[in-house]
Amino acid sequence: MEIPSRILVVDDDPGIREVLCDYLGQHGYEASGAASASEMDRALAAASIDLIVLDLMMPGEDGLSVVRRLGGNGPPIVMLSAMGEDTDRIVGLELGADDYLAKPCNPRELLARVRAVLRRPRDEELPTGGPALTFAGWRLDLMRRELTRPDGMLVGLSGGEFALLNAFAERPGRILTRDQLLEAARGAEADVFDRAMDVQISRLRKKLDDGSGLEMIQTVRGEGYRFDVKVTRR
Repeated sequence: MEIPSRILVVDDDPGIREVLCDYLGQHGYEASGAASASEMDRALAAASIDLIVLDLMMPGEDGLSVVRRLGGNGPPIVMLSAMGEDTDRIVGLELGADDYLAKPCNPRELLARVRAVLRRPRDEELPTGGPALTFAGWRLDLMRRELTRPDGMLVGLSGGEFALLNAFAERPGRILTRDQLLEAARGAEADVFDRAMDVQISRLRKKLDDGSGLEMIQTVRGEGYRFDVKVTRR
């Protein structure tokens, strides 16, 4: 019998916690709630959590601070915000959140986002040595969705960052417009927003900086972006 995924809903509003936990529970998930970041920390220490639904505005430590603190080392995060501003969404994605929804959100939409994020296979379920794209000493494992630097160090990627890097690496040397990148990213089941594109690419450039001075992602003024490096599929 398959073990249900465990979801932690972190929101200081008890009504929202109850509604979301009940709805997720009705659809096969083991959902529990936490009213603050400190309660979240205790829940993470007590049990294995597969995904966090995290409110942006909370008393004490807020959602953005939590995402920054976890730094991609915790479970995937779907952020919620009553503010619904593009700036908040972009900052949340920049800090490493996997998805973002404005409140009040339809529980059905949240369920769809949760399913999409959890669709990414867990590392322990994936074989090693799977198909990969290599470029300038880097290796992008397409099954494990892992990026390895030339020195062997792993570089953490959010879902959006992986989708964009995969889109670039599959089309080396080609100028890709913003629309083409969005289309490719959506095809890889990542929710990448047009206004967040520059943020995602900026993050990728920083993560692809190994001190060699090689700028792999180039901006082509008025046209788009180009991945200017030879890519080999293995």
